[in-house]
Amino acid sequence: MAETGSPLLVASVLPADLAELGRAVQEIEKAGVDRIQWDVMDGRFVPNITFGPDVIAACRDRVDLGFEAHLMVEDPDPMLSRWVDAGCGIVIVHAEATRHLHRTLGRIRDLGARAGVALNPATPLAAVEHVLDQVDLLLVMTVNPGFGGQAYLAGMEPKIAAARSEIDRRGLAVELEVDGGIGPATIAGVARAGARVFCAGSALFSGPGTMFDRAAGMRAAAAEGIA
Repeated sequence: MAETGSPLLVASVLPADLAELGRAVQEIEKAGVDRIQWDVMDGRFVPNITFGPDVIAACRDRVDLGFEAHLMVEDPDPMLSRWVDAGCGIVIVHAEATRHLHRTLGRIRDLGARAGVALNPATPLAAVEHVLDQVDLLLVMTVNPGFGGQAYLAGMEPKIAAARSEIDRRGLAVELEVDGGIGPATIAGVARAGARVFCAGSALFSGPGTMFDRAAGMRAAAAEGIA
C-alpha cells in the first residue's frame, strides 16, 4: 500500500544547544513535531562528528516522540544494535556507505526497528530500486550531508518525484522523507514533488515566532503543497 496521509514533520536536533539536549527534545515535543532525528556523523563518511548512542539513550526518557537515527557513517553494520538499544525506532543507513545494503536493511529489521535508506544528492535513485521492498523509509538528501544550515538543492525535486512515482507504482508502504535546507520557503516544493516526511533543523530552531509557530507554519505549507 502506497504512503498516504498528512505530512509528518521531523526535527533534527543538530542545531540545538548541545549542553541542553534534554530540554531541547522536550521543546521539540511541545512544538507538536512528529518525531526526532539524530544526525549521527563519524568524521569519515562526512566531515563532522556528532552524537553517539549513549547521548541518544540519555534523552530517550525525556519525551514520548519516536527517534530516528540517520547514520552518516562508514560501515554502519557493527553498531546497528547500539542505535536500536538507545531507543531509535527507525535506523537509516546511506546506500553509499553500506557494502551489502540488502543484508544491512534486513539486520535492522531483525533488531526490531524500521529500516531506512538515504541517498546523497549525487546518488541516483537506481542505487536503491532493488531494495525498496525491504525498506520502511527512503530519505532523499536535499543538501550534501555533514553540516546543518546549508542551502536547499532544488535540483533534487525530480529525484523526489521519481521516487514517489516508483513507490506508488509498486504499491509500497515506504515513507518518502527529505532532509536538508527544509523550511518555509522550500517545504511546499518538496511536498509537490512527492515527499510526505520533512526533516527540518535550522528553520525550526530559529525564525519568527515560537518553535510551535514555526512547526505549524511548515506543516501547513507542506499540506498545501501536497494538495
